[in-house]
Amino acid sequence: MDTQFDVLNRRRKELGMTFEALAKRSGVSMPTVVRILSGKDPHAGFDKVSAIARTLAVVVAFQPAGTSQEIKERQAAKKARELVGLVQGNAGLEAQAVRAAELDSMTRQTAHELLAGPARFLWSI
Repeated sequence: MDTQFDVLNRRRKELGMTFEALAKRSGVSMPTVVRILSGKDPHAGFDKVSAIARTLAVVVAFQPAGTSQEIKERQAAKKARELVGLVQGNAGLEAQAVRAAELDSMTRQTAHELLAGPARFLWSI
């Protein structure tokens, strides 16, 4: 599967544009252009990537990676595991560890409560 950087580099080649020409036209330094298009700078700034894309006439589009409900459910499950893990850790310190089946039940219940409650609890750190 192509990365966004592969798409940009393929477009550059299709247009017959050198790294130097792309750098000059986009206003991004040549070393940065080379790093971005080679995939060696996966955390490149949006401003630089979008400047390169604009120069290559490539549309930058944001696509959701799943439905809102799926993302909320993943967050609730993650946070529930963290919260229940804290409870398990404290109970273990007091020599009252909770069995695995009970942990699973607590995790599911906590995730359900996080989804049913205010969004600020779901997204708080």
